[in-house]
Amino acid sequence: MTSESLAEAITRAGSPVELLRNQNWPAFTFPVAPEFTNWRDEQRAWNTTVALMDQSHHMTQLFLHGDDLTPMLESISPNTFATFRRGVAKQLISVNKDGYLIGDGILFYNDEGPDGRVLIGHHLLIDWVRFNAEKAEAAGKDVHHRLEANSHMRQGPPTFYRYELQGPQANEVMTKVFGGPPPEIKFFHIGDVTIAGRPVKALRHGMAGQPGFEFYGPWEDNEIVLDALMAAGAEFGIRRVGAKAYSSSPLESGWVPTPFPAIFDDDFAEYRQWLPAARAGSIGGSLASPDIHDYYMTPYDLGLGRSVRFDHDFHGRAALERHAENQRRRKVTLIWHADDVAAVVRSQIEPGIPAKYLDFPKARYGLYQMDEIRKGDELVGISTDAGYVAFDQLYMSLATLDVGIADGEQVEVVWGEDPISRKGSVDAAHRQVRIRATVAPAPYHDFARTVYRANG
Repeated sequence: MTSESLAEAITRAGSPVELLRNQNWPAFTFPVAPEFTNWRDEQRAWNTTVALMDQSHHMTQLFLHGDDLTPMLESISPNTFATFRRGVAKQLISVNKDGYLIGDGILFYNDEGPDGRVLIGHHLLIDWVRFNAEKAEAAGKDVHHRLEANSHMRQGPPTFYRYELQGPQANEVMTKVFGGPPPEIKFFHIGDVTIAGRPVKALRHGMAGQPGFEFYGPWEDNEIVLDALMAAGAEFGIRRVGAKAYSSSPLESGWVPTPFPAIFDDDFAEYRQWLPAARAGSIGGSLASPDIHDYYMTPYDLGLGRSVRFDHDFHGRAALERHAENQRRRKVTLIWHADDVAAVVRSQIEPGIPAKYLDFPKARYGLYQMDEIRKGDELVGISTDAGYVAFDQLYMSLATLDVGIADGEQVEVVWGEDPISRKGSVDAAHRQVRIRATVAPAPYHDFARTVYRANG
């Protein structure tokens, strides 16, 4: 029996919003230990000492090659490929005909071999790229792809291990690993290094607001490289980061991990017939507009405008140029007020109907967490990822907010659903509340550690 397509599921449910607000989506878990010590100290490690994050298992990977690959990618992406070459990585994005975001991922250019280029991330963008790769192959183009699902869905080990080393003492650890200064590698460039006698690729970038490296190589070397990194980091207080702490790292880096995909208009009709409904995810949160377009965001709304280049033709270019000239929203951090967070938690142990449960360190109740942001009675934005950061002792969320609202202003996050959806992840009985929040940049660190604390 074939699985139901997204198009069929929408017809059955009556609308995309009705489907996605009520569709059960399994809680996203990372296939590593939830905690190696405790998630609070693991969070603090990337701000105080050094942390090692195992990224080998939770992301989908799409391996790509072929002479016609770059033209295919150019046709569906506003990224420039003029300087894309071996030894470089880029944050790849894609938009629909109206310039609204489909998703993002990291595209690595390792070499010219069959697995030489690989797109890594959540499946949202990868599915769209895979769909276009299949169409190109069917049309006789020299485009080839291989999908590698995450470790929840795949049999056997991954192609690569991936270890992220982050924190203020990451350089000291690498100096010990390499027996000298860390390699000089430009940001988002890939270098060749050796760890414990094994050849390793090193991507220079940062997560959780801290600089660092991502090391990767063939899976059969994973334990040798991991042991070498942990041994070198022992004197610097290195901590392995479990799934709980890792899930909150986007709050500090300012990256929205699962933006809502704008795939529900006519230009994606064929794609919706191809895409299994189970891949579409679910909407969690107080945003309950019946119009699917109210969930869409542009790259500029989420701080991805730096990836846009109008140096080639691509699907959605004209509309995206209009968005570039009229940016309505911007990416921010919302620092939730402690008294209101405490009131939500307290409601769980008081008589009466509680507020919707607020989880620590991450509060997500659908693949796309989308809560209304209001200033008075006016809807002024959408709050997405929400959670707690132990180092700063703050509950916060990432959001896209009307550009007229400045850092330091106060807004309110509407927490809880009305009407309550039928998803199993949401409390069947809860009341909707408003949580005050202070607007801060994304990433938020300097603001939170100076302005907010000084005024709080």
